[in-house]
Amino acid sequence: MQPRIPRQSAHEHGIHRADNDARLSAELAAVVAGARRRAVRDGDRQVDTAHLLHSLLESDPEVGAVLGDPAQIARLLGYLVQRSIGYGLRWQSGVEDSGAGPVVTETAGFSPLAAALMEYACERAARRAAGAARGVDLLAAIVADGQARAVEVLGRAGIEARQVFARLDDSERRAGECVAGGDVPR
Repeated sequence: MQPRIPRQSAHEHGIHRADNDARLSAELAAVVAGARRRAVRDGDRQVDTAHLLHSLLESDPEVGAVLGDPAQIARLLGYLVQRSIGYGLRWQSGVEDSGAGPVVTETAGFSPLAAALMEYACERAARRAAGAARGVDLLAAIVADGQARAVEVLGRAGIEARQVFARLDDSERRAGECVAGGDVPR
């Protein structure tokens, strides 16, 4: 009997696995592992930003809180589920790369853009001296690049990527004020 999910060799996954990256929180490492499983199950060659967004929504309540409206989140999940049954088939033949930044090759198994955004998430966490990158760091990275497949899906669900980024930026700024001032911002 054949397994339902094809196994990938270490070569296909690459030696440098992002879900084993010490710069990721345990929660974000679980999100990455979930995105990898989804990509394999969908028959995609690489983990792209839509896989990452889907896994974030399923695993990280903080990301859902940032996105806000439950009706829009339900619509977004509907689009993300549809990608594996037809909506995303046009993506299977291409590699996700916005061309906006340098190609990151260390994160094998990821689209060039997804690899770059994982790096951005880690850098964002390091800038605020927060330790390991969290789901909201990855969400900020995703919505910062308008060419990401995940941003396309967000738009179809009626969620404006720029507004999400602004909410994340505002939340980060308030958290910085709270740490610096010792008071809860009002």
